Amino acid sequence: MKCLVAFYSRTGITKKVAEAISKILKCDSEEIFDTQNRAGGVGYFKSGRDSTMKKLTELKKIKNNPASYDTVIIGTPIWAWNVSTPIRTYLSQNKFKKVAFFCTMGGSGGKKAFKEMEKLCKEKPIAVLELKTAEVADNKHLQKVREFAKKII
Repeated sequence: MKCLVAFYSRTGITKKVAEAISKILKCDSEEIFDTQNRAGGVGYFKSGRDSTMKKLTELKKIKNNPASYDTVIIGTPIWAWNVSTPIRTYLSQNKFKKVAFFCTMGGSGGKKAFKEMEKLCKEKPIAVLELKTAEVADNKHLQKVREFAKKII
């Protein structure tokens, strides 16, 4: 099975999870890059506004065609209880065979974001994983990541 982990990470937390998933599954990984500057406090508020308003953005060119993979594992931070704008754009612009979703969040919003992600990519996920930012920062996420990976294999 050919897998790709595709993710966006504003602060590095979602990237840390993506790297763990990619390492466990021994699969390709692609970080999604936004052309908008979302750094710092202004970027934080702009990101929350954009996700709440369901905006799309312009992404930097991706390296891997997700349609050429059997499964694409898509990761997003939760912004204001919504999927991040770069991942909303990625899902809107690409086709997928099978998907799995994971998210990182300070509080809540994962279930809502997963429903939106499913609607955007027109595919029901084979697995989902919600992680709190604190779990990842304290390296307490790896067991959940392993269980998530087993569902994908």
